Amino acid sequence: MSYQDILYNVEHRIATITLNRPDKLNAWTAVMEREVREAMDTAAADEDVRAIVLTGAGRGFCAGADMDLLKGLDPSDITATTWTKPFDVNQRLDYQTRYGFYPAIPKPVIGMLNGATAGIGLVHALYCDIRFAADNAVFTTAFSRRGLIAEHGLSWMLPRIVGHANAMDLLLTARKVLAPEAQAMGLVNKVFAPDALAAATYAYARDLVDNVSPRSMAVIKRQQYDAPFQTLAENTRQANAEMALSFASDDFREGVAHFMEKRAPQFTGQ
Repeated sequence: MSYQDILYNVEHRIATITLNRPDKLNAWTAVMEREVREAMDTAAADEDVRAIVLTGAGRGFCAGADMDLLKGLDPSDITATTWTKPFDVNQRLDYQTRYGFYPAIPKPVIGMLNGATAGIGLVHALYCDIRFAADNAVFTTAFSRRGLIAEHGLSWMLPRIVGHANAMDLLLTARKVLAPEAQAMGLVNKVFAPDALAAATYAYARDLVDNVSPRSMAVIKRQQYDAPFQTLAENTRQANAEMALSFASDDFREGVAHFMEKRAPQFTGQ
């Protein structure tokens, strides 16, 4: 498939989606919105893909919305429903939102944050399951300094990642946060030198692809994102039901077999 504002590539069972407007620090557009969603849908449905990396071309990840386009935004675009095709009808309605579809993807999504990550760019970074950043990356919510609000579920996601106090600070001030502070507050998992970021990110993704059951990853991801909506009892019941299903799975049998036989696993996801 040909794209205008992104690149899509699959190698070693890892799909890479690259925001591709480097001259604009990958500023977000309506075309990019549609293409990222389509590419994520493609990767989710592709049985050859077991992990997804989201990154940006050039010096930035995504510097936020394209300001030229933002100035001409029709307020009706905000409530438009043209984007609401369910990503996965079996997932909860909470994850059928405009940008909140990432939890409905049954594969790990790794954000490789190679530079400026602002506004809507930060929203997409936070919806990734794992975030690795270059040590010169800069983060900001940006919205309050543009007369805007915590958009697209950010006030729900951010405190669950960095805690209430840090989230309030970042949302109210929209100050710039450097990568070391972002790591300290849990905004990103790990920080690497810019020239080491890609190698570290893909080594992590390859470990998931080569050594981890795709079935386990899909179930664990769903458990993690269901948990905020559950009581402990509900969560435990879900875990017990999933455990019974996992014991009957091919991947469980392979997990035991490769360990006992001291060989590399050959998981099928079944």
